[in-house]
Parts: sequence; C-alpha cells; structure tokens
Amino acid sequence: MKKNTFLIAGKHSVEEALKNPLRKVSKVYLTEDAKRLINRSNQPLNLFQKVSTIFKTRRELNNLCGKDDIIHQGILAEVEPLEDINLKDFIIKNPNENLNFIALEEVTDPRNIGSIIRTAASFDFDGIIVKERSYPSKSKLLYKSASGGTEHLNIFKVSNLNTALRLLKSNNFWVSAFDVNAKKNFTSHNWSGKNVLLFGSEGHGLKEKTLINADYKFKVNISKKMESLNISNTVSIVCHYLKTQINKS
Repeated sequence: MKKNTFLIAGKHSVEEALKNPLRKVSKVYLTEDAKRLINRSNQPLNLFQKVSTIFKTRRELNNLCGKDDIIHQGILAEVEPLEDINLKDFIIKNPNENLNFIALEEVTDPRNIGSIIRTAASFDFDGIIVKERSYPSKSKLLYKSASGGTEHLNIFKVSNLNTALRLLKSNNFWVSAFDVNAKKNFTSHNWSGKNVLLFGSEGHGLKEKTLINADYKFKVNISKKMESLNISNTVSIVCHYLKTQINKS
C-alpha cells in the first residue's frame, strides 16, 4: 500500500466510498460473489469502472484484515483519507444555519465512534467533533461500524476540544453536556438554535475542565435497574429525539 492509504472493510463502507467523489479509492480486494452482489444492488451504476479490482479468496481477505475481529463481507478497499475540514472555516461559511454537532471527549473505542458516526449521518447532523490524537482515523473497525457514514458526515479533528467549544460558544452555539450526575432530563429542553451535544469517554465521562464550557447538563432517563447505557446507544436516543423536534419546528 501507499504510505498514506489504509484499508476499509465491509459492503456498505466500500460502496459508499466508491460513490463519494471526494474519496480516492486506489484498489478493491473482493471475492467474485461480492462483486456480483454489489453490481446487482447498484444498477445502473458501475462502481468498479474506474478502480483496480483484485479478486481474493475469503481466507486471503481474512489475512488482509490482520488481527482485527471484523466481518469483511467479501470486500475491502484501499483508500486515501478525506481532506480535513476546518471547524472555524465551516461555521464562518454557514453563519445563518442552525447547525447541530456532536462533540466527543476521549471516546476511543472504534466501534463506538463508528456507531456514533452512523447515527449522526442517519439523523442529518452537521458534523462530529473529535480530538485528533484519540480519533482512530484509519481503523477498519470504525469504518465497518459506521456502515458508510464517514462518507456523509463532516468530521472535524481538533487539537484541543475546549478551545473548539469556546469557539462555538462565541458563535452562538449552546453546549449541552450529557453527564451521569446531571439532574435534568434532555427531553425537557428546547432544542432550537445551534447546538453542540457533548459526550465523554466510555469509562470516565466528561472532565471537569470540559464541563465548565457546558451551558447545560443533561441525562437520559433509564430504568433504575440499569446503571447506564453504552455511549453509542445514548447518542442514538438523543439524536433521534432532536431530529423529531427539529422536524416539528
């Protein structure tokens, strides 16, 4: 592989990468059955017309996946990263839009991040903000969990999350932190305007210095029999609710 390329796996991940004019796909490794299936489900598109395809057995594809515990569905692609998007430039170009972002602090599990990306794309959020050093940008597990969502969502990688939050607040965004110690249920809030939904790590939640930048603190009410929800499940619930509220307005 080229120095800056990496592998993604799974039918939806590869399909959406091939459909994305901004994504450079160098090669596709796949079984003959997988190619027939993808061509049949994407008629009249010819997704493989401009890309080098190399047939492999499932065992060979397993070897390409390495130690990753991943179901490749008979197809992998060698891709280049998308061009980075600058958060400040984006909000300057969209000053009058009621944008909705998700911000993650120290969330590192690629499956969880991928699921969150899939959710954000599914409910038409405007982007996800992640800390650059903790974002596994070339993880096959992330791309498989995102199920093609990485091709449809703005992903803003920032060096300092608190600096990014202060920038957003100065541009009329409301920052809402989801914290286990919060008292107010998120469904009682008016979600009009520009919003940043802030979520912390799977184990430790949000840091105190990050919570200082939150305008609101919310929780998701669940049964007292359970201690907590997985972060990706929590994000899904919140995003679905916000989408329904936005559609009503």
